[in-house]
Amino acid sequence: MEDVENTIKSAMTTEIWQGKSMADLLTLEFLASAAGSLLGAIAILLLGWIVSSWLQGRVSNLGRRNKHLDEMLFDFLASIVRYVVLGFTFLFVLNTFGVQTTSVVAIIGAAGLAIGLALQGTLSNVAAGVMLILFRPIKIGDFVEVAGEMGTIRQINLNFTELADTSNVQVIVPNAKVWGNVITNYSTNDRRRAEWTFGVGYGANLKDAETIIRDTILADPRALDEPPPFVQVTNLGDSSVDFLVRVWCNASDYFVFKADMTRQVKEALDAGGVDIPFPTRTMIQASG
Repeated sequence: MEDVENTIKSAMTTEIWQGKSMADLLTLEFLASAAGSLLGAIAILLLGWIVSSWLQGRVSNLGRRNKHLDEMLFDFLASIVRYVVLGFTFLFVLNTFGVQTTSVVAIIGAAGLAIGLALQGTLSNVAAGVMLILFRPIKIGDFVEVAGEMGTIRQINLNFTELADTSNVQVIVPNAKVWGNVITNYSTNDRRRAEWTFGVGYGANLKDAETIIRDTILADPRALDEPPPFVQVTNLGDSSVDFLVRVWCNASDYFVFKADMTRQVKEALDAGGVDIPFPTRTMIQASG
């Protein structure tokens, strides 16, 4: 019985294919091959997308889990890893359809060169952003002076650096200007040296003036004993004897400490009877 059924099926199959032309057979074969390639390409794309997202998350988490690592740097590296994986995925997909990837890479390289020449300014900012992120001369939260702008770093990305100036106004500086200019970072060191110049009259007792200045500043708890403070006469001006004063303090206290001491020393010198001269001009009227 089974032999009879197999004979009937074989005869029916033969009749079906005999009714098809060669063109129909080639079309069916092409569609089957294309469907297989399409399914393979979709599978590769999904796998590449999943792997790239997973690797990006893993690299980013390295910076977030360890407080000693720069989170921004690892986010940048995670993005690079993701795009590299997606790039290779794209090449594998093209290879699935029988495309010569060597030619595609050459075309992409030529297109990249043309785009690079057209976007030199933008790419210079991107290159500077990469250098800022890798070498980290500044980081978020630092109080800096860059490209003539002073403020606190709020954001660093591949194109620009965002500052909040002393009036809390947003300042956007292109990365090329940040990396290509002198960077003054006031937050790198935890201590700073405050410096003043106080002038007293030529008739003043210099010893008493020095004692008043030194005692007034060192009485403030923000003044540090080490390194030792410096209070010395360094200049004989046209109308004053000038004391140069240098005292160390914590960086976070610098601006307010310096302003407070300027006022307090002036008041202390007045209370001690020490004359603080100011420029004067004598007018002589010619006779006749």
